[in-house]
Order: sequence, then structure tokens, then C-alpha cells
Amino acid sequence: MLDLQNIKLAVIGLGYVGLPLAVEFGKKRDVLGFDINPRRIAELNNGVDNTLEVESDELKDAVHLSYTSDAAELAQANVYIVTVPTPIDEYKNPDLTPLIRASETIGKVLKRGDIVIYESTVYPGATEEDCVPVLERVSGLRFNEDFFAGYSPERINPGDKVHRLPSIRKVTSGSTPEVADLVDALYSEIITAGTHKASSIRVAEAAKVIENTQRDVNIALINELTLIFNKLGIDTLDVLEAAGTKWNFLPFRPGLVGGHCIGVDPYYLTHKAQSIGYHPEIILAGRRLNDGMGAYVASQLVKSMTKKSIQVQGSRVLIMGLAFKENCPDLRNTRVVDIVHELADYDVSVDVFDPWVDAEEAEKEYGLAPITEPELGQYDGIVLAVAHNEFKELGAEKIRALGKASHVLYDLKYVLERGESDLRL
Repeated sequence: MLDLQNIKLAVIGLGYVGLPLAVEFGKKRDVLGFDINPRRIAELNNGVDNTLEVESDELKDAVHLSYTSDAAELAQANVYIVTVPTPIDEYKNPDLTPLIRASETIGKVLKRGDIVIYESTVYPGATEEDCVPVLERVSGLRFNEDFFAGYSPERINPGDKVHRLPSIRKVTSGSTPEVADLVDALYSEIITAGTHKASSIRVAEAAKVIENTQRDVNIALINELTLIFNKLGIDTLDVLEAAGTKWNFLPFRPGLVGGHCIGVDPYYLTHKAQSIGYHPEIILAGRRLNDGMGAYVASQLVKSMTKKSIQVQGSRVLIMGLAFKENCPDLRNTRVVDIVHELADYDVSVDVFDPWVDAEEAEKEYGLAPITEPELGQYDGIVLAVAHNEFKELGAEKIRALGKASHVLYDLKYVLERGESDLRL
């Protein structure tokens, strides 16, 4: 059985989750960071993190961290932490491909006594039912006899410079009581907020997947209330501010629900529920409502343009923001694209402007080519879709200067003051 002193750590997947984790451990112990993308490894070796989650000074502070894209080098480790993405496919089913491939990679170098810890968001049971069999098949070793597993769900909030990895309490678990203790002790080295040792891997998996499912359902409720209030001619923000004066009112806001967590995790839970014969009602209803918000925004914009006698067909609309959230380059599962696609059905020419995102990634993921600078006085409609600081600093006057003499300004994120836009959610 391993102990803390003889752990040789490897982190598999150096994205938004894996790199901050590797860096924190790399400040205290030897860590090998592995990623299948050689370009990513080259950037990190040059002290650059293009996700903007880790500053160059922090990378330098991780003096015990090294990087590689050579899977053979993983053989030197005996504890592996897997932080690869867990997306959904076009049918909104869980896509475990990255997780299975990571497990296969580890299985090729797995040795007796090794521990594999998963951080990727999954449905309850995935670690032991989907990943462990791959490790057994590839390695030829037996689970909980020759090797062990743990699960400690990631809680990274991309772009958040306040709630960082060490200051977010960590849930831990292990496949045996002894492994659970070791996994908990390992994370305690870097998590200043403390840890919570779950009673089993399945409990830890379930805890993670319901965190974002709960947020998704709450936002869906506010989005539905927004649809109602808009029909009643009531300002939603006015209502939320009034209701928020009660101490236990939850401060959710309406909007597009995308990203790698809230817009994805509920489908992992509903998939598992349906596999055991239960059809979720509330969770899927919330998902349908949130997934329809992009189309709703587009229809509201078109109606407002029509009321102003602006010809919709052949018009030009500027969408400000493509990232799934403010002050972050993360494009994963951004629902801004729903507005783009819906407007295209109206034969509207759409320009997307976002100074945070990588144009090459936007082209690869969504077939969109963001513009580098909006044109003054050229747009019939402007949608303020993401609350980047750069957009806040522009203010209403400079944003409106991008529009034609007659145009519609739609503020989805309450960036502008009341009355400064034509529409807001």
C-alpha cells in the first residue's frame, strides 16, 4: 500500500481542470503533467497557459512540475489523476470517449499497487462500471487487489479569480477505506478549504453531478418566469430585486445556460436514471427550457426589429460575446451559437465579436469566424450576449454607435443600466 511519501503523481489532461491541479501539486511535490496535445505541452513549457486559468508566475512557482505528451513516461508514476473532458454527443448522450481513452493509456503502464483517481464529471457508477473494466482489460491486473481507484470531482469555475482550487472544499473518495484515507490526505496537501471524504465513489460521483443539475433547474425556473413576465410587460430584474430582499431567496438570473458543466452534467444523470428505468421529469423539463433560450432571444430580437420597421431579411446583427461566460475564453458548449443559428434561419447576416476567444477554436468547434473589430454604424441589431469587462467599459453610448440610426439593442446580461437598451431578459 502506498503512503504519501512514496507517491509519484501524474495528472492526465492539462485543460481548465488539470493544469491548476498539476500546478498546485507541483508547488509541493514532483508531478508529471500529461496531455495528448503536443502544442499544449510546448506552450506550457514556454510558460504560457492559453486557457488563462494559471498566470505565468504561478507556472514558475510549480518548480516540481514537468510536462509531456509521451504516454510512455507515465510509467514512472504510481498515482494517476484523470482530468479529461466528459462532453455529450449530438444526441445529448454522455460521451465517455476521452475518459475511456485516458483509461486505456493508463492501463498500458499500470502496475501493482497503483491508484487511479478520476476527477471528470460522470454519472454515479461510471468509475467502477466503465473505467475500471478498461484498466483491468488493458493492464491484466485485478481491481482492488492489484490496483485501486478514487474519485474526487473537479469544482473549477473557469475565469473565477476568487474561488480558486485551494479555496474550494474538495470531495474525495476511494475504492477501499485505506485508499479513501490516502486520497483524502493527498488532496489535503493543497486544499486549504478542507476536504469531505465521501462514503463511496458512487456517492462522490452523485454529489458532483447534482451540483450543476440543481443550478440548471433553478436557472430554468427563472428563465420560465422571465418568459411569463415578458408577456405581462413586467421587468424581470425589477421582480428579482424585489424578491431578493427576502433573506432566503436564491439570487439566480435568467440567461443562456452553456459551458462544460451546467449545460452538460444533467444529461449524465438523466442518462443513468433512464438506464435503470426511471424517466426524470423536472430535470429534463429544465434542460428543454434552457436549451430553448437561444431561439427565444432571436425571436424577441426579430419582433422588436419588426416593430421598429427594420427589414429583418438581409439585416446585419452584431453579437457581442461568444464564450460561455464572462471574462473567460472557454467556448465549450456555448449557447450563444443558438442565437447565431436561429438568426441565420431569418436570413440575417451575423457578426460575432469576442476579444477573449480564440478565432481558430471558434472556427473548428462551430464553423464561426469572429470578427476582430465591429464596424461603426453598420448594424440593425446588437445583442450583448456575454458580460465581458471590455463590453461593460464601453457603455451604452459606444455600443449604440455600432448600430445604424434605427437599431435594436438587446442586453441579455444586465450589463447596461435600466432604459439604456431596447430589450433585456
